[in-house]
Amino acid sequence: QVQLVESGGGLVQAGDSLRLACAATGLTFRDYTMAWFRQAPGKYREIVAAINWNGGDTYYTAGMRSRFTISRDNALNTVYLQMNSLKPEDTAVYYCAADLAKAIVDIRDAAYDYWGKGTQVTVSS
Repeated sequence: QVQLVESGGGLVQAGDSLRLACAATGLTFRDYTMAWFRQAPGKYREIVAAINWNGGDTYYTAGMRSRFTISRDNALNTVYLQMNSLKPEDTAVYYCAADLAKAIVDIRDAAYDYWGKGTQVTVSS
């Protein structure tokens, strides 16, 4: 059974940093492109960043590349999202997702096969 478990969310102040982690079990992690999505209250889910199987290709939604960094450790079956200079508009539930297309970074949520349950990030002003 595939499980993606996010951690690292919390309540922080504007300007602070957080590092999210997503631990994957039940799959061959290096076969998957991994991504972080987020959904704020009343808004559609949007992709934040994605990384292919070996980290050689990454994607960031416009406006996030300068503040966020996605990385992965295939030995630990874990993908990370380092978030710096957080803003109140970054408040959302952050989800980890896995796509069995390891070389391709797809930004469509429909492309992802497995999802975590999410971790809440709240940024106060």
